[in-house]
Amino acid sequence: MKLSHIVGLVVIAVAIGIIVATAGDASVYVTFGKAVEMARSGDEDMVHVVGDLRKDTKGYVLDTWYKPEVDPNHFEFILTDDDKKAMKVIYGAPKPQDFGKAERVVIIGNMEENHFRCKKILLTCPSKYQDNRLETTEYSVEKSRI
Repeated sequence: MKLSHIVGLVVIAVAIGIIVATAGDASVYVTFGKAVEMARSGDEDMVHVVGDLRKDTKGYVLDTWYKPEVDPNHFEFILTDDDKKAMKVIYGAPKPQDFGKAERVVIIGNMEENHFRCKKILLTCPSKYQDNRLETTEYSVEKSRI
């Protein structure tokens, strides 16, 4: 076999290895019901859950708990998924700045006992619509502790 063939095969093998490694970190969009099923079956993979926040008539978000004077890295809220199932979400970082303005929320994490442990929050805010484009703001536990 020629040296160029061997080098080509090594490059292909490395590329396949990188693709397989990154595909293992990919998560899927599910509802809270599916996330609970996955947790019960022992599946601890990260998932995305899309949902809405409960708001009062003035547009203020209801059912949030954040006391930065007690623990600035603990934020809890209730999210209602597309199947209308509400679930307590615990986020181990400060409350995102534009959280109250969010129209829809995407949380990334996995189920624990009786709540969803959120590692990352993606917010879609109406103030960020420009030229019929929707911009999202990403918040993650890792970024908040820098």
